[in-house]
Amino acid sequence: MLHRWAAPALVLALCALVPEQAAGQTQSPGRKSVGGVGQNYPNPFNPETFFPLHIGHAPDHPAGVPDCSEDEGRQHVVSLKIYNVLAQLVAIPVLQASSGGGVSGSAPVNGLSLTCGDYTAWWDGHYLNTGREVASGVYVFMLEIDGQRSSRKMFVAK
Repeated sequence: MLHRWAAPALVLALCALVPEQAAGQTQSPGRKSVGGVGQNYPNPFNPETFFPLHIGHAPDHPAGVPDCSEDEGRQHVVSLKIYNVLAQLVAIPVLQASSGGGVSGSAPVNGLSLTCGDYTAWWDGHYLNTGREVASGVYVFMLEIDGQRSSRKMFVAK
């Protein structure tokens, strides 16, 4: 009986000892943030949702005030993907609007080269390359900018 509880007890003990900075969403001290993604809206949603993307500054940076003085004109490689709770790719949203310019709307946000600025991506709630709507539930969207990743949860309610 003691062996049955040994592994879970060890995992819990190690989790308690892990520093908060090792949670995976924090950034290395010497690494500068190149942007992020805000929470999708509306959330929960049905049938479509929008994603605010911030390239060249953090998501909590005041809107309309670019923090790109060092980065002006630099191209960042950006991807936004949606996964289900089984980590299966569900969809790739489409770039809808931007304040940074450089890319027209309706391009899938997958390896796009974008300059510093605020962008909006859109997802219609359908599976990738199909006309079927996704099921109700929890999904995760992940933004990758120049290799740096950030993710958030969203809910589909039918």
